[in-house]
Amino acid sequence: MKSPIRTLTLALTLASAALSTTTVQAEGDLTTRPERLPDLVLGSEVTDYAMSQTRYEMETGKAYRLKVVSSGLKEYAMQSPEFFTSIFLRKVEAGGMEIKAITLTELEFEQEGEAEIFFVPIKPGEYEFYMEGLEHKGMEGVFSVR
Repeated sequence: MKSPIRTLTLALTLASAALSTTTVQAEGDLTTRPERLPDLVLGSEVTDYAMSQTRYEMETGKAYRLKVVSSGLKEYAMQSPEFFTSIFLRKVEAGGMEIKAITLTELEFEQEGEAEIFFVPIKPGEYEFYMEGLEHKGMEGVFSVR
């Protein structure tokens, strides 16, 4: 009969050997500059309810920057609750300021302006984004993270 300590030692050695031969690699590289996503422009000359993009494709662990531009034709309040809680928010730049925060609730534009979000997606999934109260006018889209 083998001693319990000898059996445990053998099991730990085998587990350690198995783990040391496994290579784990992340998709993103946070040492590179953030990838610029196409600007999200709200409103246009054609209609106040236009959005320049309705879908964004991203990868977890990769740094991104997204500029949201308001035409000022309406008040726009961009929301994406599930997405905003599934990212690491690095900063928001708006009005000559750099804002460091843990998370976002919404980006609200009362007039013409822009804000740039710097973030890293940390959870895969399909996340809706929309302009609050204007979804019925087609002001909604998807952040797709793989």
